[in-house]
Amino acid sequence: MPLKELATDGIGVATISLVCLLSLLCLFCIYRSICFHFWIHRRRRRDGFLHLYSYFTGPSICRLALLLLSIYWGLGEILRLSFLDNPKYGILSDDSWRGKICKFYVISNLGFAEPGMFLMLGFLLHAALQRSEYGSLSPRWNRNTIGCVVLCCLPAVIWDVAVLFIAPRNGTLAQNKFFTESSSRGNNTGTVVNSDVTCTYPLLSTIFLATFYVILMIYVTYLGTRVLVLVINKGLRRRIYILVFSVVIFLPLRVTLLGILVLLKPELLAYEVVVFVSFVLVLCCSGVGIVILVYFPVADMLALRDPEHLELMRSQSDNSS
Repeated sequence: MPLKELATDGIGVATISLVCLLSLLCLFCIYRSICFHFWIHRRRRRDGFLHLYSYFTGPSICRLALLLLSIYWGLGEILRLSFLDNPKYGILSDDSWRGKICKFYVISNLGFAEPGMFLMLGFLLHAALQRSEYGSLSPRWNRNTIGCVVLCCLPAVIWDVAVLFIAPRNGTLAQNKFFTESSSRGNNTGTVVNSDVTCTYPLLSTIFLATFYVILMIYVTYLGTRVLVLVINKGLRRRIYILVFSVVIFLPLRVTLLGILVLLKPELLAYEVVVFVSFVLVLCCSGVGIVILVYFPVADMLALRDPEHLELMRSQSDNSS
C-alpha cells in the first residue's frame, strides 16, 4: 500500500476516533444535565429552591444547543474525509455524491456549525455577566441567544453559497483553482476521477472565517476580562484563563493552516496533514469550551447535593428574596 494511501487511511481513522470522543463527551454532558435537571426540579418542589432552580437551569437550553451543534460539526468532519471515497470501503464512493457532500461540508461546517459553536461559547460566557431578571435567568434568553447565533451565521452561509455556486461561473474567478476545487478534484482533462475526489477549502471562505474569528477573539477576550474582575475563586479564574487562551491561540492557528492549504496540492500528503492539524485545533478548542462552560458548571451544581451546601443556598435564596 502506498505511503500516501496508508497515511490518509490513518488520518481518517484518527479523525473518526476523535469525533467519537467529542460526541461521547457531549452525550455524557447531556446525560449529566438531564440528571441534574430532574434532581433540582424535585428539590425545588420539596424545598422551595425556586431561585436555585432558575439560576442553574437558565442557560441549559443553550448548553444543549452547543452540545448538539458540536456533534453535528463532528459528523460533517467525518463526511468530508477523502478516504471514504476509496472503492475498497464502498462508502460514499460515487464521485457525484462526493462532490455534493464536499459542497455541503463547506456550507454546513465552515458556514454554520463551526462559527455557531464558538458563538455559542461566547454567549454562554456572556451569560455569567447577565442580571438574573434580564439575563440568562430570563425565559426568553435561550430563545433570543439561539436566534442570534443563527442570524450571525447566516451571512457566512450566504457567502459560502455564493463562493461555491456563483463565483465559479465568473470567467475570471473560474481560472482560480481554489474555487473550482472547492467541491472535488479531477484529472488534467477536467474529468472527475472517483479516487481523486478531495474536499478543499475555498480561499474566500477561509478569509471570511478569519474575519469572523478576529471579531470573536476580541469579544471573548473582552468578556473574559470582565468575568475575571467579578470572580474571586482561583479555580474559576483558571478556567476562564484556559478558555480565553484556547480561543485566542487555537482559532488563529486554524485559519492560518487553512490559508497554507492554498499553497499545497490536494494530492500531497502534507495537505492531508495540515487539514488534520487544523481539525484537531477546532476540536480541542470546542472540547475545552464544553468542559469549562457545560461539564464543570453541571459538576459544580451536582456538588450542591451536599446538605451543608443546600442549607447555604437556601439561606442565600431567602436573604435575596
